[in-house]
Amino acid sequence: MSNSLINKTVQNTLKKLFFALEYAANMHRFQKRKGAAGIPYINHLIEVSNLLVQKLEKPSDELLVAAVLHDVLEDTNAREDEIEKRFGNEVLSIVCEVTDDMRLSSSQRKELQIQTAKGLSFEAHCIKIADKTCNIRDILYTRIKWSRKRKMQYINWAIKVIEQIRDTHPGLVEEFYTIVRKSKELLDISD
Repeated sequence: MSNSLINKTVQNTLKKLFFALEYAANMHRFQKRKGAAGIPYINHLIEVSNLLVQKLEKPSDELLVAAVLHDVLEDTNAREDEIEKRFGNEVLSIVCEVTDDMRLSSSQRKELQIQTAKGLSFEAHCIKIADKTCNIRDILYTRIKWSRKRKMQYINWAIKVIEQIRDTHPGLVEEFYTIVRKSKELLDISD
């Protein structure tokens, strides 16, 4: 393979990724992560995507773009047809798989995630694992006002979701359980 071919491939991936980052940053521009730090929402999307790049040997462009967009349908006024037009049907399909139905109650959405996780695509599994891992990190280090009980409720629910898809990718799953172990240490919880 020539250097120009490698560079062209990398360049195309970067174009797609930055196009998605620009779109997501615009759509989430007024949103902050929960917690006292007031972290811009785009940071979460970058963190999830970065975890996938770090742990997966050859993540597809569609997976990385979908990771950047994984909350856009759920948390903004973005539309499915707009996502499909800008990023293609495969990206839209992955994003839809990881999008909760916001018409349901929080408890219904959480239960549905546990029930449906196993039937999702490999790409959706990877995003779910990376998202839960990053959310737990965020909860531990930025959600100062959350009680220990509330933090543990989220962590225990996330474990139930990831247990359904624990065979997805060893590196991602290990990263998830590493932050779970760290959370138990920080929250002083014994098994």
